[in-house]
Formats: sequence, C-alpha cells, structure tokens
Amino acid sequence: MRLIQFGATLLLSATLSMASAQAPKHAEISDPKAKTLLDKVRKQYDAYQSIEAAFTLTLELAENKPEIQKGTIAQQGEKYRLELSDKTIICDGATVWFHNKRNREVQINTATAGGATGLLSPRELMHIHERKDFVYAITSDGVESGKPCQFVEFKPTTKSSEYSKLRLSVDKKTNQIIGVKAFGKDGSRYSMVINELTPNKTYPNGTFNFDKSKHPGVKIEDLRID
Repeated sequence: MRLIQFGATLLLSATLSMASAQAPKHAEISDPKAKTLLDKVRKQYDAYQSIEAAFTLTLELAENKPEIQKGTIAQQGEKYRLELSDKTIICDGATVWFHNKRNREVQINTATAGGATGLLSPRELMHIHERKDFVYAITSDGVESGKPCQFVEFKPTTKSSEYSKLRLSVDKKTNQIIGVKAFGKDGSRYSMVINELTPNKTYPNGTFNFDKSKHPGVKIEDLRID
C-alpha cells in the first residue's frame, strides 16, 4: 500500500511537471534557476490535453531486496487512472476508487479527502513547489536512464515530513521529466522512472470511473462522508 500510494504520487508529480505559472511563496529561499527550469517543463506539459505514461517503481529498504513494479497512468485534467499489477486507483475529479484486485475490495473516497487520496490529487501536485513545507534548487548535472539531465532537489521545511528530500531529474535536451526519487528518513528509498510518455491520447467514456459490473463479487466500502 505504501509503495503504491507513494509511487502514484511520484508519477503524478512528474506528469504534472511539479510546476505552475505563479511564483512560489517561498521564492526567497528557493532557487530561481530551478523555478525557470520547472516553468519550461510546465509549459510543455500544459500544452497536452492528456498524458499517458508507462513507468517503473522501485522500493529499497535496508536489508531487503528491492521491490520493483511496473504500471501505467492516464491523466486528463483532474481525472486519472493508475494501473498496477494488483491495484488500480481511479479518480474522476470528485471521487477516488482504490481497487485492491488481490483482495477483491474497493474503497471509495472523495478526491479532496485524506487517507487513500492524500497527495494523489493532481491539483495538489501541480502546486507542490508553492507549498510552504518545501524548498527546492538545482543541485547538479548528471545522467539518468542514459540521458544527460539536471537534478532538482525538494527539501521539506517541516520536521514532521516522512522524507528527507525528493530528487527530480529533467532531460537537458527536451525539458521532459525522466524520473524522481524520494529519500525516507527511515533509510528507505523510492524511485520512479518514466519509460514511455504518450500525450494527447483520447480515452473512451468510463475510463475514469469504476464500473462495478465488470468486477462481479467485489466488496465495496464507501468511506465518503455525506
């Protein structure tokens, strides 16, 4: 569950470019060059009507073998559909369905609620660099997935954060997101690499909704508050 949720957050952070047109409220302590770079990325992704990405998630814990999962995510405005081998997360902009395929269970939450939704909200991720609990800067150049890139690090300003830092890699030639890595305070590391990006794909009706009729016998738990 932890890997799935965090991986989804990382991927959405990438596809939404972790950027927006407004200046961050903490600009005096964040790197202006990093904001310029993120704005270039944002403008490119904002031109897309939709984005679909194939990705690889890796979880590394001390004294354990890395856990690797592959999946896809489709994004259209505030709607998204995350597909992994054993779980699916769907959001229509107002409601989030968390489908545990192995247990044949579905949890339903409102998109603005916490819990299963959390930072999975695309709107929240688009403005992550404006939040007061993060500062960011370009730290170095390097190579990621065989491509020359620039690394942008996000550091939390609150001690309560679960992560010590996030590292975003941006292709120097195309200004596209290559991947992102998170460093947990407990020594764990989470990384996501985008393997393929497909913009402006058209999705059929129902893509961003959970259809119970296609999953007979599934147990549904509605956690929304009226």
